[in-house]
Amino acid sequence: MSDSLDVNVALGPRSYHISVVSNQFDQFAEALENWLNHNPAFRNTVSEGNKSAFIITDRNLAELHASKIENSLETRGWKWETAVIEPGEKSKSLAVISSLYDRLVNMKADRQTVVIAVGGGVTGDAAGFVAATYVRGLPFVQVPTSLLAHVDSSVGGKVGVNHPQAKNLIGAFYQPLGVFIDTSTLETLPERDYRSGLAEVVKYGVILDAKFFQYLEQNIAGLNQRTADVLRTVIARCCELKAEVVEQDEHERTGLRAILNYGHTFAHAFEALCGYGELMHGEAVSIGMVYASYLAEKLNLISHQETERQIQLLQSLGLPVSLPEGSSLNTDDILDRMKLDKKTVGGKLRFVLPTCLGRVEVFKDIPEELVREVLDELKQSTSKDDFQI
Repeated sequence: MSDSLDVNVALGPRSYHISVVSNQFDQFAEALENWLNHNPAFRNTVSEGNKSAFIITDRNLAELHASKIENSLETRGWKWETAVIEPGEKSKSLAVISSLYDRLVNMKADRQTVVIAVGGGVTGDAAGFVAATYVRGLPFVQVPTSLLAHVDSSVGGKVGVNHPQAKNLIGAFYQPLGVFIDTSTLETLPERDYRSGLAEVVKYGVILDAKFFQYLEQNIAGLNQRTADVLRTVIARCCELKAEVVEQDEHERTGLRAILNYGHTFAHAFEALCGYGELMHGEAVSIGMVYASYLAEKLNLISHQETERQIQLLQSLGLPVSLPEGSSLNTDDILDRMKLDKKTVGGKLRFVLPTCLGRVEVFKDIPEELVREVLDELKQSTSKDDFQI
């Protein structure tokens, strides 16, 4: 088993590599210089000695992981500054972005200054937005530190910040120079955050790769124990699968990227109505995938056995498959919230549903009565053992 796996994201002049490694933070600066040397826009950066970086991380990770990036840069003669933001969605604001611009001005950053995001999805989104907009574009590198960021938010080029009225309303598509994923960051990731990321891992198997789904079923122990070689294989495959989708629909214009939202129409409603924080995103997605699979059964798209395989895998990975016992969520409220989903057009509900394990399609005009049936039936079947966090 290789201790380093590389994934290529083929986007013409915006192509880049994702390196999936374990315990190799000391080699980060070398990987960065290699990416710069192979990019026509920045290949003179290293040879001319203009090795300047701006690291953006959050308060929880500054000592834990960002310091390792700093040490690696120091060994190869880089100059850098590190900006520490607060963890959480509040840092995805224009006020925080403005303060980061000020830091770049003060350090006299130019178009060869590399922005390095060290953190989860919030840090990656905010740092990417800074890189996309300061002097109309700085080179940008992702160093994601959560499983969710490893397999999802660090790949695909979506960057942005929140508006008081909506999440991610202000943003851009801006691809990085490269993504450096070191599985050692998962050793210190809180249990619930790790489990939450596993829901998105399972999602890739359902929507794009039945063999990968089977691999997950066969490697439950390795996933639960966070075994490095299993994690490298799983993360690299998830990145490959997302890259395939992004390569065909980089700017979300063909609708193909919608398949990545399997389970999310239900999940977003559950998250919002439970109150953000009650359910983590991955927990809501796990439950949402089960609901979506039951809906697919109702439409005779898949068998009950295929739904059961999803349920068993999710439960084996410590994820919930139904709403918390005693949940007071009302079916009408859930339906109303789902109609606010960005995939809804003209008030008509649209869902990403499996037609077999490894393949999904977007279905329009799903009868509301059928969705109501699923919501009512699954609410009644909720058991204490289904939800453990």
